[in-house]
Amino acid sequence: MKTVSVVWEGATVDATVPPDIASWEVELSPGVVRRTEQAAAAVRLAAAVAPGGPETAARLLLRSEGLASSAIEGLRAPVSEVVLAEVVARSDSTVAPGGSTHPTVDPIAAWVADNLAVVTDALAHEGPLDVPTILSWHRRLMAHAPHLEDRHVGAWRDTLGWVGGATPRLAAHVAPPAELVPSAMDDLVAFAARDDLDPITMAAVLHAQFETIHPFADGNGRIGRVLIGWVLTRRLGVEVPPPVSLQMAHDVGGYQAGLTLYRQDNHGAWVSWFADAVRLAADGVGAVLGDVAALMQRWRADIADLRSDAAAHVVLDVLATHPVVSTSMAATLTGRSRRAIANALAELERRGVVSAVGTVPAGQGRPERWWVAGDLLALVGR
Repeated sequence: MKTVSVVWEGATVDATVPPDIASWEVELSPGVVRRTEQAAAAVRLAAAVAPGGPETAARLLLRSEGLASSAIEGLRAPVSEVVLAEVVARSDSTVAPGGSTHPTVDPIAAWVADNLAVVTDALAHEGPLDVPTILSWHRRLMAHAPHLEDRHVGAWRDTLGWVGGATPRLAAHVAPPAELVPSAMDDLVAFAARDDLDPITMAAVLHAQFETIHPFADGNGRIGRVLIGWVLTRRLGVEVPPPVSLQMAHDVGGYQAGLTLYRQDNHGAWVSWFADAVRLAADGVGAVLGDVAALMQRWRADIADLRSDAAAHVVLDVLATHPVVSTSMAATLTGRSRRAIANALAELERRGVVSAVGTVPAGQGRPERWWVAGDLLALVGR
């Protein structure tokens, strides 16, 4: 990759300008190719053997991916706070100040919840990747960004960008000048439309090129990791990919070193590291979902003394795919009355299966009460 000199606050620094990749010929050694094949096979196997059915696996893995991707950026909040932020966002209403029956949302938790929403939206996107779609993801991600100026939300940056260090003079990577971002992103979108590369290599290069361009003023890492899931889902035909961000969070040093190698034109080393990360993430899916299945079995044993037709039994089935529910939401999903579901949730709370996270305004009606299966979310978010 070449560099160009740019002036930042009177000082000259070198900015990296990545080459176009729309028609780039990727050359990988047989060993690296073998790793990409192993990673792809592991993803497909994880999707095939996930206990509890594809919907259960999809919802839990999406949550794990979003939490881990935020954690890489240092954005951490208790799962209960993130859940509350999701609930408030879902209600599409204003939260009352503290002291009322309505919960107050932690701003970091709200930002993490936005990341979860973007992950879900991106994997549901069926059309080709294009600039408006990427910008819409960024706009959603930054809905609760505490310091980003409005002109930088859902728009390419118009200032110099860098990674690491307080200034570009101390940075680990200085991104291309802002005026080069639009053309670089057009090239990236063209690369994403190719069908001659295997899914793992495509995801690895797309992600690394995006991070090198660093097109946004903030949120680049999270949007870049969304692109990984988008590629793997579309190209491997799985309901949801394994939480690759979780593996990256376990080896942030290796992740950052791999991106540096990519920028030094050592593409094989980066693809190799990335393929191993995908494989390890896929290998871990069975263990996590196995723990989830064991937890569900324990819950069923805990309510075995209840009548077989008790609403609590069907609520457990709902919690497997919706670990955060309101009374009316659970009633709709189960076909039972609100009163029966309210009683069932109260019973499950007494037995430690769920806990109330508060009430949230629900339009013109009375505030809606929400419940969370904390132990289940803890397994996914660990």
